[in-house]
Amino acid sequence: MPVYRPPRIPASEITPERCFLNRRAFIATAAGGMLAATAAPALASALKASESRYKVDEKLTPEKDVTTYNNFYEFGLGKGDPAANSANFKPTPWTVKVDGLVGKPKEFGLEELLAMPLEDRVYRMRCVEAWSMVIPWVGFPLAALLDKVEPLGDAKYVAFETVVRPEEMPGQSGYFQSLPWPYVEGLRLDEARNPLTLLSVGVYGKTLPNQNGAPIRLVVPWKYGFKGVKSIVKITLTDKQPPSTWNISAPNEYGFYANVNPEVDHPRWSQASENRIGEGGFFGANRRPTLPFNGYAEEVAGLYSGMDLRANF
Repeated sequence: MPVYRPPRIPASEITPERCFLNRRAFIATAAGGMLAATAAPALASALKASESRYKVDEKLTPEKDVTTYNNFYEFGLGKGDPAANSANFKPTPWTVKVDGLVGKPKEFGLEELLAMPLEDRVYRMRCVEAWSMVIPWVGFPLAALLDKVEPLGDAKYVAFETVVRPEEMPGQSGYFQSLPWPYVEGLRLDEARNPLTLLSVGVYGKTLPNQNGAPIRLVVPWKYGFKGVKSIVKITLTDKQPPSTWNISAPNEYGFYANVNPEVDHPRWSQASENRIGEGGFFGANRRPTLPFNGYAEEVAGLYSGMDLRANF
């Protein structure tokens, strides 16, 4: 289960342009949409995206922190492990299969996903461990992809599955495993179709680094970060609530909904406030109150009308 560790706070605020190298990084062609794998390390590719109305007027978390302070247990349990251990992961070629209760099941290649109309969005991200970031994502609404496969009337949930490659993901190898693989997650269909729900293919204007979930991941900004399944290979529409990795592993601590709620504490720590990574300060000097639904109540509170948000945590 996630372990709360005090975040690494830089002594001074730096917003570097630096990106982290992947053995198989993305290189954009002049046509601007097709990617080619390269055998040598290269900087991540710039992405062309339109401005979006979905932005928060808050200082961005430094790129260095966004790309080095991560939970991605497939590469290790430490916050620095994903950046340190993901160089051998190959995010190309890639496909995402979308099936289940749909009229037109399909397997989408990465090139087709990158050809979707991309947007620049700035979202708050709140980890269940009581730390937070402000991240500039690049992606497209999940609803746009679902429209292409035509969900059937009896579809009520959307299930997500991440890749399993123990030869490339050291956290998946060995006799003792931190979690059951593959990592799985799920949303109700109305949550999945909410305009805020994003399939991200980039961060800071460039393709996702391996440690951030390359080449495609889920971003649901009003939920705790563990709902944001990374390196997605399969999306399935179903009429039953799908399994969720952390809910399976510790159901008394991690509910299916995982909506950010400062009034419902984790059994081992308070959720009333959060530590904003990258703002400097020591001993909780940069803590701030956590907002209901992570500040997105106006857009999403109606999804849960009549629900007991303590019971359905």
